[in-house]
Amino acid sequence: MTRINLHRRGLMLVLSSPSGAGKTTLSRLLLAGDSGLVMSVSATTRPMRPGEIEGRDYYFLSSSEFTARRERGEFLEYAKVFGFDYGTPAQMVENTLSSGKDVLFDIDWQGTQHLKARAREDLVSVFILPPSTAELQQRLTTRAQDSAEIVAGRMAKAADEMSHWPEYDYVIVNEDVTEAHGQLRAILQAERLRRERQTGLPEFVQKLRGGG
Repeated sequence: MTRINLHRRGLMLVLSSPSGAGKTTLSRLLLAGDSGLVMSVSATTRPMRPGEIEGRDYYFLSSSEFTARRERGEFLEYAKVFGFDYGTPAQMVENTLSSGKDVLFDIDWQGTQHLKARAREDLVSVFILPPSTAELQQRLTTRAQDSAEIVAGRMAKAADEMSHWPEYDYVIVNEDVTEAHGQLRAILQAERLRRERQTGLPEFVQKLRGGG
């Protein structure tokens, strides 16, 4: 039996959460199991961390270069987080969506608001909550990427970040990563099937009505 592949426009899947709630782990699981999903690589003024690679994890820019690109309108969204600038290169995203692939974003609520203002019809937003404040602090402490001072700062900021959950299309409580991953996959599959995203449907239905 011949498989029918209807052309569709890709979507922008945004995952946001307070630091340590699991969005990075969930992003990696989604990407590993779905060839139709690609990660948006942001530009940032944040220093490179051990193990990070230019162009894979981020595009690392100086503050002056970031400002120049922002003023030229090259970012789809941008925000300042913990004192550093982050932005999404617009052209890469548009090329990917037009090809029928989806783009995954790991950004905060500020970036999500920018995307919503510029491309609401392409956006699907998901907020990831931790099961408890104690669990959030435990995850931040055990991953051992940041100093105790930075962990304390992230915890202080978490309450404000979590207050933005009503602005998102979906909310997932990440108590069990396997279950949360399954919920994310279900959201992605359902959103891909939205009528307005299946741009090949009019021609397909016309062919069906003609006996094709």
